Amino acid sequence: MTTLAPAAPAGAPALRPRITGLTAESVFVGRSLLHSLRDGESLLMAIMLPVLLMVLFTYVFGGAIDPTGGYVNYVVPGIILLCAGFGAASTAVYVANDMRAGIIDRFRTMPLRASAVLTGHVVASLLRNLLATGVVIGVALLVGFRPTADLWGWLGAVALIALYILAITYLFAAIGLAAGSPEAANGYGFIILFLPYLSSAFVPVSTMPEWLQWVAENQPVTPIIEALRSLLMGTPMGDAAWWAVGWCVAILVISFVWGAWLFRRKAGRR
Repeated sequence: MTTLAPAAPAGAPALRPRITGLTAESVFVGRSLLHSLRDGESLLMAIMLPVLLMVLFTYVFGGAIDPTGGYVNYVVPGIILLCAGFGAASTAVYVANDMRAGIIDRFRTMPLRASAVLTGHVVASLLRNLLATGVVIGVALLVGFRPTADLWGWLGAVALIALYILAITYLFAAIGLAAGSPEAANGYGFIILFLPYLSSAFVPVSTMPEWLQWVAENQPVTPIIEALRSLLMGTPMGDAAWWAVGWCVAILVISFVWGAWLFRRKAGRR
């Protein structure tokens, strides 16, 4: 004899099974990757702009900065971070578009973790940017970049690049939540994209005015670039690696907490 489960009282909300594991995250990663494929222009520009800058600095300014022709080896680590920044900046626009379109409200009615939406954007951006970074490094090799790194140096460089991309992508996702529109999100992100120009990416910090040297030495991008330069070119590392990892972890934690708070606060009001 079959026993029937008691029916829910009239007017009581129906129980919905909560999505567990990483099912929600995988779905939103696939969704963000699909959007990336449909928005091929953004991915193309995220690759082309750093490549054009690298060609510009190598062939136009490089002779004046370093007549020996070795400037390309100096500039490539900074170009890699520029590539990561351009690619991650699109995350802010995608998140802001989701907020404006109201689809976040629909997601909030589903039995899934709120963080899954942001995680989908971030992981998809990480995959996109690693691909773009690989293309930029390939072009750098064609224009004369000659790294001296061994296998462990390359692995360390890739790990640091991935950590940096993860950190700034979460930061851009939080900016997308905080911004009032996709256009505003794009504008706010420009400030972060400007940081590599105020670092050791293109010229040594010692060549800058004294007041600007302090800014360049105490902002996050400089130790990350110096650590990459050491891993790829064998320059002295010093304490750059510790500062690089520390800055990346700090940005990641702050951005994750800020983004989660903004998601619960802003999505709940829409």
